[in-house]
Amino acid sequence: MNYIFLDEIQNIPDFEKLVDGLYATENTDIYITGSNANLLSSELATLLSGRYIEISILPFSFAEYLQGRSIDISNKYLNYEALFYDYVNETSLPKGIDLRDVGYDKIYEYLNALYETIIEKDITQRHRINDKRAFSNLVKFLSNNIGNQVSPSSISKALKADNQNIHHATVEKFIEYLVESFVFYRVNRFDIKGKKQLATLEKYYLVDIGLLNVLVGRERTSDRGHILENIVYLELLRRGYKVWTGRLRNSEVDFTVKNSNGEIEYYQVSWEISNADTQKREFAPLETIKDNYPKFLLTTDAFTQNKFGIIHKNVFEWLLEI
Repeated sequence: MNYIFLDEIQNIPDFEKLVDGLYATENTDIYITGSNANLLSSELATLLSGRYIEISILPFSFAEYLQGRSIDISNKYLNYEALFYDYVNETSLPKGIDLRDVGYDKIYEYLNALYETIIEKDITQRHRINDKRAFSNLVKFLSNNIGNQVSPSSISKALKADNQNIHHATVEKFIEYLVESFVFYRVNRFDIKGKKQLATLEKYYLVDIGLLNVLVGRERTSDRGHILENIVYLELLRRGYKVWTGRLRNSEVDFTVKNSNGEIEYYQVSWEISNADTQKREFAPLETIKDNYPKFLLTTDAFTQNKFGIIHKNVFEWLLEI
């Protein structure tokens, strides 16, 4: 058997015909790797219809990160919160663990170089973006608003208020480039009562929270709830769920998911519910849902309390479920 590995081959014109020809060659096993959704272009998908398997790879989960550091995750006395801060303040990319021994500065240099490579090589050059400042501002805006509902129009208005004039159609186009390159993941809204997907006010999550160090700086403790939400979203993807944000009449549920068996689950994420007001606010959207599908509240609280059929779990323990 001959094994052929083709990396970033989408940069070559008419690569689809080459792949199709190699596929038809006897005793040949082909692996195509790349960092852009356009790799499986419509032409290639047509040529290889039903004859390929797509494997999407995400950075390390929290459990994989700890295993990479040779930390025994079966130890129930670990300081999960401190380790979690390491995880989100450094990077979930595998190379980050190798760089821990030489200091955070090297991790930052690595992330900065990686980001510039993705932006310069994979996006601005490929799509011939001339207004690089506008594109950079959009990336920073999305990074500052992970987990918030946004639209091209609302982003355009927000940037215009900050003296950065970008038309909403350009914003929409730039976002598509970022999603195609797996820098951000788009999550559509789902009307829980009407059981249908909605086409407006999506949320966006970053592929690696460590990139926030490059994009918005390290002081991010005030937004730790949305950072935790980002981590939970990526974990739901790893577990094979289809994910939406859930809309109710007067509130939102962070995630409405469907597993491989087509069963629905609901997830609400909060850093902590240490006071009565926060507790009421986080339980309320799940209480509003009247069906009998499982409902989960994930927080960092050490002591959990189930209510009204809602399962309250410690998020670190949930992330380490294997």
